[in-house]
Amino acid sequence: MTIEVGKLVKDFTLPNQDGESVSLSDYKGKNVVLYFYPKDMTPGCTTEACDFRDQHESFLGLDAVIIGISPDPANSHQKFIGKYDLPFLLLADEDHKVAEDFDVWKLKKNFGREYYGVERSTFIIDKEGRLQKEYRKVKVEGHVEDALTFIRENLA
Repeated sequence: MTIEVGKLVKDFTLPNQDGESVSLSDYKGKNVVLYFYPKDMTPGCTTEACDFRDQHESFLGLDAVIIGISPDPANSHQKFIGKYDLPFLLLADEDHKVAEDFDVWKLKKNFGREYYGVERSTFIIDKEGRLQKEYRKVKVEGHVEDALTFIRENLA
C-alpha cells in the first residue's frame, strides 16, 4: 500500500507502551502527527521525542495529537517515556507492518553494514483521516517546528 497526500489513511491497530491496542481511527476528529523513528534511547530519536515533548502543549492547542511508532517492544517504550517524561503515546510495530504500509521500512547502511530499519518520517493526518503532509528522511533539527507550523497554517 502506498499512502498519498489528500487520500484517506488506512486504519491500523498497534499496542501502546502499556500493551493496550490503539487504532488510528480512535483519533478521528483530531489532527494526528504520526512520526516513525528507528529506536528508543538513541541520540537522534531522543532529541526528536524531546522536541515533540517540548511542543506538546502547542500541538494540543491546535487539536493535534502526537503518536510515535518504532519497532521497539512496549516495555522499551515504557522506559523511554519514563526517562524523558514523554506525554504522548508510543506504539510498538515489532513486525514493522505499519512501517511497511507507510513505506518507511528501508534498507539502510551504517559503517558498511546493511540492515533494514525505519527511515525517520512524519505524517500529518487531518481530522477526517486524510494525509495532508509527509516528511520523509527527516533531519531532526527544526523538524518539530516545521510540523507545528504546517498544522497552524493549514489545519487549525
